[in-house]
Amino acid sequence: SAESIFITLSTSFFLPFFAGIIMAGILAATISSSDSYLLIAASAFSKNIYKGIMKKEATDKQVLYISRVTLIVLAVIAMIIALDENSIIFTVVSFAWAGFGATFGPIMLFSLLWKRVTRSGAIAGMIAGGGTVFIWKLVLKPLGGVWGIYELFPAFMLSCAVIYIVSLLSKEPSEEIQDEFEAVKAQLD
Repeated sequence: SAESIFITLSTSFFLPFFAGIIMAGILAATISSSDSYLLIAASAFSKNIYKGIMKKEATDKQVLYISRVTLIVLAVIAMIIALDENSIIFTVVSFAWAGFGATFGPIMLFSLLWKRVTRSGAIAGMIAGGGTVFIWKLVLKPLGGVWGIYELFPAFMLSCAVIYIVSLLSKEPSEEIQDEFEAVKAQLD
């Protein structure tokens, strides 16, 4: 199973001591980033949802309290998922990273490498990339065959094509933005 591939490979190809070190490294990498994800999610909820939508006049103390409660709730949910031996967490994480990569990856690269990127191209590319991940995973991938590939690749490629085409079809970025692009590029050269 994809969930236990590293454990299986480690115990099959390495002495127990080295397999233990490899598995400890994987566990350490997972745990070291999980606290950051929990804090980001709790902060995003407390500031963007609670203060931004639910209670706009909330004080900093109230936002901090909501952030702490959210953090505890998310940690409990994560622990319940982790304790479920039938959990498909690897599949969920893989799907989430595909969505993240196809939505933001192409526009980040285009923004760094091409001064002709427009706002319309960026938005269209993000929608195309993120939407394609869902369509590919939920509609096309079950068909099998060539459709069975990891959804990130086709979504990333489509996002790149949409950014390029929509940017060329829309009004060129302002002279100020293009000058800023050239100034940053000159600093990096």
